[in-house]
Amino acid sequence: TTCDGPGRFNILLIGLDGSPNADEALEQAVVLGKRFNAKLVVAHVKERDGTGELLERASERVRDAGLRVETVLRQGHPDIELAALARDVDTVLVGRRGRSSGAHGAGGGVVGKTVASLIRIAERTVVVCASKPSPMERCAIAYDGRDTAQRALELVARFASVTQSTVHVIHATIDSAIGTMVVGDAEALLSVQGVAFVTHLEHGTPGEAVARVIRQTQCDALFAGAHVGKGPAVMVSHAEEILLHTDIPVVIQP
Repeated sequence: TTCDGPGRFNILLIGLDGSPNADEALEQAVVLGKRFNAKLVVAHVKERDGTGELLERASERVRDAGLRVETVLRQGHPDIELAALARDVDTVLVGRRGRSSGAHGAGGGVVGKTVASLIRIAERTVVVCASKPSPMERCAIAYDGRDTAQRALELVARFASVTQSTVHVIHATIDSAIGTMVVGDAEALLSVQGVAFVTHLEHGTPGEAVARVIRQTQCDALFAGAHVGKGPAVMVSHAEEILLHTDIPVVIQP
């Protein structure tokens, strides 16, 4: 199914650095590009001198898929340059770690430092891609009722209406009565938009709850709101923990 109408996936920005994870982000962008008839903007930010061969290969891959493509070569800090480019697109797709992150990334986080910083400073949806492309046809949302989770809910509702899929609403709680109240808003919005949904009230941490439901339901895409903390630590709807427990694309909504 494709969607030509207004949405958040009409222009997709992909950051490439030659790493396998970035290559998978390009393949994930091709999947979404076909579904939403999107234009792909493929960017390579050089931290030192280099050539444009990476972009040439990527451009050929996108054109072979029958999609429109634009390439951008910049020099500087990848997170800052990608965040600037993101102002003119709907969604940014990145791999979990790039070449500069090493085996365990800066500080041992589950995502590389460029990705963590980009999530914090970008004003657009960021898709942190998995180790292989996903059809992104069975959607889940980590929902806690905050403003960014509400925006993520609106996005997943729009997304699911295109894929004609059921949305699995996941809420981690120690009090089922309070949890029922929190997810009530999500259930109301999805009902009004005619999107089928299943609610999961789960014990444990958000990461554990998400991992458990994804195993049970075989969901292949997770949506979450970005809750960005002040200071050096990035708190994105517990995304570090969620990413640690899953290997599916995580769509983070600011």
